[in-house]
Amino acid sequence: MKPAAIRTSIDLPRDLHRRLHEAAARRGCSARKLILAGIECAVEGATPKRASRRLSLDTPLIPPAGRHIHITNEEIYDLIELP
Repeated sequence: MKPAAIRTSIDLPRDLHRRLHEAAARRGCSARKLILAGIECAVEGATPKRASRRLSLDTPLIPPAGRHIHITNEEIYDLIELP
């Protein structure tokens, strides 16, 4: 056992234990390596992954309904009375 390793034990159903050793034999590796690979896969899948890209807000998510009004800021200020 490696110095940085921790020994642990689990209880497996007989059928699962048999299938584990059969799968390891088919792959040509030990049951230990197969168990470690499965644990690593489960742990990597459990960590949340960051989004690969951000949502672009250049185009609206919901298209606007109705007609488009093209008006400048100066025209808005002319229409609204500000104190």
